Parts: sequence; structure tokens; C-alpha cells
Amino acid sequence: MYYYYPYQYPVYPPSPAYTPQSPFQPHPRSYPPVDVKIFESSVKSFRLLMEQGSRLLDRLGDLDFARKVMSAAQQGKKAEVDRLIRTVGLRVHVETQFTPSGVIFELTSHPDPTAPASCCTLRVSMKWGH
Repeated sequence: MYYYYPYQYPVYPPSPAYTPQSPFQPHPRSYPPVDVKIFESSVKSFRLLMEQGSRLLDRLGDLDFARKVMSAAQQGKKAEVDRLIRTVGLRVHVETQFTPSGVIFELTSHPDPTAPASCCTLRVSMKWGH
């Protein structure tokens, strides 16, 4: 048994393609030449932060030192925690924040000593409690 469909759907040609010069296309933006001097300085500064962060972690790996830091933090003695961290002898600025469950050390460097804004920050977040 064959079925006959008397109606055929018309086939429409595809939409006309627009050329790249079409007024509907955005114009390409022009950008200034890339200058990597600041970025190069930031990379060097961040290498220092990584080295100093490693030094801090090595010192925190000393269980006696870690116990002193955690004990002072548990008692809410931020000045003592900061003093203990300064004894590590880091060459970069370190800001310490802590809660009962963790500690954050934020190491910051400056690419140019005369520049007031920091270039780079290494944030070390570690858990030390429940």
C-alpha cells in the first residue's frame, strides 16, 4: 500500500551571506603596542614572594614554632603572632589573619621601592583546626 502526499513543501534558498564589509559587522579595535616591562618586574617580584613563602613554610614546619604561633592565635594575641612571624626574617611584608579553623598569610611585594602600590600578593591559606 502506497501513500500519496499531494502537497510538496517549497524549498527556500538559504539566506544571503553578508560580506565582512557589511555595515552590521563591528570594526576591529586597535590596541596599543604591548609593553612587558611592568609585567617582567612583577614576575621577578613574585619569584621573591615564592621564595619567601617557602621560607615561611619551612619555619612553620618546625612543630615547636608552629605550636607557639597556634597557641598565641588561639589566645587572640595577634601582636604575638605577628612578632613570631617577624622572627622568620622575611624580606617582604606579611599580613596574618587567623580563625579557630585556619590561618592566612598574605605576603606582598613592591616591584619598585618608590612605588606605593604593591605589585604582587601571595596568599597562603592553611587549615589548622576543625
